[in-house]
Amino acid sequence: MGTLLDDSPLLRFIRFARVKLRRVVLIFAVCWIVAFLFAQDLAVLLARPLIDAWRQHQGLLGAPALHFSALIEPFWTSMTVALWAAIVISAPTALYQVWRGVTRARAPHRQAMALPFAAATAICFAGGALFCFVVVMPVAFNFFLGYADDNLASMSSALGLHYKLGGAVALKPALFIDPYLTLTIRLLVAFGLVFELPIAIFFLASIGLVTHRGLWKFNRWATVLAFVVAAFLTPGPDVLSQLLMALPLLVLYNLSIIIAWFLTRRRERAMAG
Repeated sequence: MGTLLDDSPLLRFIRFARVKLRRVVLIFAVCWIVAFLFAQDLAVLLARPLIDAWRQHQGLLGAPALHFSALIEPFWTSMTVALWAAIVISAPTALYQVWRGVTRARAPHRQAMALPFAAATAICFAGGALFCFVVVMPVAFNFFLGYADDNLASMSSALGLHYKLGGAVALKPALFIDPYLTLTIRLLVAFGLVFELPIAIFFLASIGLVTHRGLWKFNRWATVLAFVVAAFLTPGPDVLSQLLMALPLLVLYNLSIIIAWFLTRRRERAMAG
């Protein structure tokens, strides 16, 4: 009886999952340690869009600078940057192991899709983060730093209140490193997840849960949902970032309809034949 229980499919799957989980945790820990060694370089890289936008207003703002309010803040910021870098780097490996574990138990003939699935997921996430880093962040940061040009001093002068108010009151940014990097990482992760939409639609269409017909009928509501998702994922009442996220999301949704159309037609032809 003990031998039969030891050889049961459930116990074999649990042992297999335990081995895979230990492997994923080990890979994550190694990635975190390595990322921490380069955390300051990563922080400088993440600050690049802000620095480039700042230099466009350097005549008014002076040299770019990030501050910290607590003595331990730079250390914990480095730990946070390293943590997120480790999550992003180790995520494809974790997805690969999860896919192999699930297909081993439920659909062994699908195990060959594990590597393409993990690679496609990593590519889509990297594409979304790169789009945010190259397009969204420079535009958004330049826009918001532009408020230093339209400062209270110039507004009071334009209204003829410069002397009535007793002098100029200028707006000068004093940006702190932890909130800035938290904002940057949140934007990168949000755009990376949004760009995973074609992968999710591919998975749902491949198992027949969605079709291109249903997705096309939902297109009108998808437009509203895209702006709701963008408002939820982007930090604060940042309309510009929300718009720059919602538009790619709509493009990706319509691209997903094409993917679903291809998969649905192939499945219908297989069923007809």
